[in-house]
Amino acid sequence: MDIQTKKFAVLIDADNSSISAIPSVLEEVAKYGIASVKRVYGDWSSDTLKNWREVLLPYAITPVQQFAYTKGKDATDMILIIDAMDLLYGGALDGFCIVSSDSDFTPLASRIRENGLTVYGFGKKATPEAFKKACDKFIFIENLEDPELKSPEDDVHHVASKNIVEVEKTIEPLIPNSPRESINNEIIDRATLNLIYKAVKENADANGWASLGMVGQYISAVKPDFDPRNYGRAKLSGLIKTLNLFETKIEMSQMYLKKMKKG
Repeated sequence: MDIQTKKFAVLIDADNSSISAIPSVLEEVAKYGIASVKRVYGDWSSDTLKNWREVLLPYAITPVQQFAYTKGKDATDMILIIDAMDLLYGGALDGFCIVSSDSDFTPLASRIRENGLTVYGFGKKATPEAFKKACDKFIFIENLEDPELKSPEDDVHHVASKNIVEVEKTIEPLIPNSPRESINNEIIDRATLNLIYKAVKENADANGWASLGMVGQYISAVKPDFDPRNYGRAKLSGLIKTLNLFETKIEMSQMYLKKMKKG
């Protein structure tokens, strides 16, 4: 099925989501398919949620009322989960987009994926790891609300200019006898760099070239919250160019990369 025709349910936990992020979240969802169901859950009798009306009508989001019967208990979570299961068994969707920073939705995300559907999570960077890992892909709302990102070509040669750290110790377990490598410590963390190296190694052909698409899929499978925007780049291709650690080429409109030889 073409990615543009995939149907998603966008379920928003009003108690644990940012109102200002909703327009950007829906724009992000549009990259993956159609938001055929859009619902937001909360106790609308509460003054703390009164500002949500600003996004409900313009974006055709259906509010679902759930009274807080017991103080300190989040009844909103329960009604969202019940709705999600009803939609799941309805069989008309290809995936779910859960907008929340609450780890209570971890079992829900896992259950949906067990049925073969895709789960995209949207939440703050402080979202517990359990929920992030339970999703196929987790997107930080801080990235969606950031100002316009730099273009992929910006500061390509800035990598080696300052704040250089050695990372050969972290790379060597994955690539024995690898030459010394260095990157800008402000651009990417060592663990993620190692993951990129491993993704290239696992998907490389006999000549060491790996498809950028396959590399991206591998990274997302291992680290669902990976996003080039975490490192100031809009796309993975831009991040790869910025690191200046890989050779790249374009074949049939597809980008390929391999570890750059030193010497």
